[in-house]
Amino acid sequence: MGDVTQDLVKLYAESDALGIGELVRGKQVKATEVIETAIHIIESLNPKLNAVVIETFDLARSLSSAPHKGLFAGVPYLLKNLGTMWKDTALTFGTSYLKDFVCPVDSEIVRKMKASGLVPIGRSNTPEYGWCITSEPRLYGPTINPWNPDITAGGSSGGSAAAVAARIVPIADASDGGGSIRVPASCCGVVGLKPSRGRLSYGPHEADMWFGSIYFLCNTRTVRDTAAYLDAVSGNLPGDPYYAPRPEKGWLAGLSDRPRKLNIGYTLRAPWGAPFAPEVTTAVENAVKLFETLGHTVEEYDIKADIEAAWWCYNDIIAVETFTEFTQHAKFVGRSPQEKDLEPFNWSMLEYARILSAAEYSASIGAVRRAGQSIAAELAAFDVFVSPTLTQPPRPVGYWSMTDGNRERYLDRWSDAAYMFSHNISGLPAMSVPLFLADGDTPIGIQIVGRHGDEAALLRLAAQAEEAEPWIGRKPAICAI
Repeated sequence: MGDVTQDLVKLYAESDALGIGELVRGKQVKATEVIETAIHIIESLNPKLNAVVIETFDLARSLSSAPHKGLFAGVPYLLKNLGTMWKDTALTFGTSYLKDFVCPVDSEIVRKMKASGLVPIGRSNTPEYGWCITSEPRLYGPTINPWNPDITAGGSSGGSAAAVAARIVPIADASDGGGSIRVPASCCGVVGLKPSRGRLSYGPHEADMWFGSIYFLCNTRTVRDTAAYLDAVSGNLPGDPYYAPRPEKGWLAGLSDRPRKLNIGYTLRAPWGAPFAPEVTTAVENAVKLFETLGHTVEEYDIKADIEAAWWCYNDIIAVETFTEFTQHAKFVGRSPQEKDLEPFNWSMLEYARILSAAEYSASIGAVRRAGQSIAAELAAFDVFVSPTLTQPPRPVGYWSMTDGNRERYLDRWSDAAYMFSHNISGLPAMSVPLFLADGDTPIGIQIVGRHGDEAALLRLAAQAEEAEPWIGRKPAICAI
């Protein structure tokens, strides 16, 4: 183990990101020691988990030797292997087609990560090009759920969530176009907040992504880490197409406010597909009882918008946007992707985009916009709306395999995640919290949704729940301690 002691591993693995930052700034532990501890844990656990697919150990060691400022000073961090540009680091999007790509610039969110003191030690596993709610790319193989190797770790931020759950890192990069922050948070028993539309900038290399339906934030083990990270990376650049007003008080500071009484709606009905699994129904009912015990009012309500119809229109948008992204990447590679380069589902999306007319694409954009508007209008009556993150427990490894090249058949199975993409298109903030554990090894997340711009209500409610039903001490089968 070299200079990494068992005591240091224990201290590291039991601390959240803010706790590690406090230790480093207080000089109770050196940032270099923290990074070596994280590297040691990766080398010990990653062969079992396959959560980290690109290592940036040299960069981490270099950064840990520099002066340390910010709330997350010296805190080890995993970048997601999808989208997030940290200059001069490899980024493959989970596909051999981009195996030689190196980020030419920093994205705006990375500039803010750097200012907060975060230190990247690698990139986390994702499905190829991200449009999947498991993390099993052909290029790298599946990420293993640290709770149970037979069930998915979720996706597309599955490597990040698994690494956080196993305490490889206390916080990791995550992004969400249809549940990709929240689904793996649910499957791995960690925290995942998808912020409001316009909360973070796509800039400077992108102006818009999927018409404001892609979101960036993180996976963590504690609510306060999520609040602090939101403080650190939120904000806009001039000309950004979407905007969400900041509260007068920061989100971390706001956690200390006395929670007000909330009007909470909840549902026990799936928008389409199979009804909630029994253990999922139990999880929602328990959460609602907890919120009521905490002094909030609760009311059952089923969303009336046609979420299933919106799903198919949303995938028209995604097919075209994915085609456009491949067109951009072809400039780097020097050729367009061929069928052999991609997993069958992704190839089917490109083939579908080629036959979709401009009129059909425009109609789908309009339908998705109207559906998002309807969902937001319906839920405006509630301070918070509660649903399961997924309508079913985590599926077995292989269930979401992208080897299925039948586009319609593959997408028809996504009813599990009906309450995921619906809030990508609504623009409302939505958060998965790990309030339920079925059979001792199957995490089931509860999703809480707020009004646009009101992440503060979600964070305060989640903090209340975290205090009342602590999850921080839970340890999966594969864990650093």
